[in-house]
Amino acid sequence: MKILVTGAAGFIGSNFVFHMRKAHPEYDIIALDSLTYAGNLETLAPVMEEDHFTFVRCDITDREGVRKVFEEHHPDVVVNFAAESHVDRSIEDPGVFLRTNILGTQVLMDACREFGIQRFHQVGTDEVYGDLPLDRPDLFFTEDLPLQASSPYSASKASADLLAMAYHRTYGLPVTISRCSNNYGPYQFPEKLIPLMISRALADEELPVYGNGENVRDWLHVSDHCEAIDLIIHKGKVGEVYNIGGHNERTNLQVVQTILKALDKPESLIKYVKDRPGHDRRYAIDPTKIETELGWKPKYNFDTGIAQTIQWYLDNEDWWKHIISGEYQNYFAEMYKDRL
Repeated sequence: MKILVTGAAGFIGSNFVFHMRKAHPEYDIIALDSLTYAGNLETLAPVMEEDHFTFVRCDITDREGVRKVFEEHHPDVVVNFAAESHVDRSIEDPGVFLRTNILGTQVLMDACREFGIQRFHQVGTDEVYGDLPLDRPDLFFTEDLPLQASSPYSASKASADLLAMAYHRTYGLPVTISRCSNNYGPYQFPEKLIPLMISRALADEELPVYGNGENVRDWLHVSDHCEAIDLIIHKGKVGEVYNIGGHNERTNLQVVQTILKALDKPESLIKYVKDRPGHDRRYAIDPTKIETELGWKPKYNFDTGIAQTIQWYLDNEDWWKHIISGEYQNYFAEMYKDRL
């Protein structure tokens, strides 16, 4: 089987490549990435020289470039991780999110229609459901909820999901969609909460926490996410949406406190900053469907997953320090200059 993985040099995409190389070494993996700021080719170094692996630099909005990839490799399955994914960045510049996340998805699906495909899997997010009230812990996101996106990022992802299902109904494209909760784990770009807090705590720098830190997220270890997508592309039913989450809700403040405790750093490093505009209050996924229909269960809970993740960042300082030394430093200053 030939699998085209878009966004393959990013956080979840690269972890999925590693997972598939280990779980299905006989599969041909075509890894596609445009190598924007969050795509790091160094991440894929362990597999670059392997048989059954090919890397192609291409932007999914480049219609001719994508056609060329399909023409040359004829993938059986496409797994679309390629996306602009940081809410803060979407507030600063919505346009790039609309281009990549919506138009890029369309370009990929048009190529799938032209060349034929066994499965197009769209990797989505629970943020398309909007948010849940903090005082209703009994409420969870289910697959049949209406989409109520509240940031330019989540609106672009909701649009891509709707477009994918429209291509399924209109053109018969064999589509599946997954919507996951917040991912964490190895190789995550250091603008996201957990690696940002780890890297800054290690440097004894202030840790910016939005508002009062009470916003709740449902945390999913990236390896459990990859396992779920593997199951969906092999056993999932075409035309279906699957929520992926592990019932690991924590407030942002609890996450930061956990990291500080593990690194033996003082809570005095926490700096409460002006909240993000339209900041969603709580995300929480009901994964009953994927658990009952496909037999998926997460291997990590938050306590075991965060311990593994912190240790990975301690063991791989060269990887993330290389990133922080570059453009990201400028981005951090721009995002937090008026908040710290």
